[in-house]
Amino acid sequence: MRTTLTYELTERLRLGLEYNPQGNDLGIVGNWRVLDETKTRPAIILGTSSARIGTEDGRAFYATASKDLSTELGLPIAPYVGVAWDGGDDKLQDIGGLAVRWSGRVSSTHFYDGENLHHLLSLNSDVGTFGLVLADVEDERYVGATVSVRF
Repeated sequence: MRTTLTYELTERLRLGLEYNPQGNDLGIVGNWRVLDETKTRPAIILGTSSARIGTEDGRAFYATASKDLSTELGLPIAPYVGVAWDGGDDKLQDIGGLAVRWSGRVSSTHFYDGENLHHLLSLNSDVGTFGLVLADVEDERYVGATVSVRF
């Protein structure tokens, strides 16, 4: 279980706090879009968050490159690749994933955290997002939910 409160300081920078009551872990979360995506270049994003799904504590620091390929491929997809320093396991890991826009309000994200593959189905509204998560942790599968509210 994670509870996160973030604030969008600028269009490119979000900062906040994340709390995991099971691990009694409180940490900073942040996301900085260093470079915007262009027709020929992916977006470059740096950030920090809790370590992988299934860990009780530890921080991760990551760098990713992402590119919306809907124009190039005619498909509503946006892959990303990157690296993350997993402080919980004290190692550098390859990460990646794929976002799919099924409609204006429904999307899914399929992400590999360096150890496991997870899936998130999201329903977006004007006030927030509800999501259904299928997480794979050490060959065990878990179902969860996410709720976010914008104000």
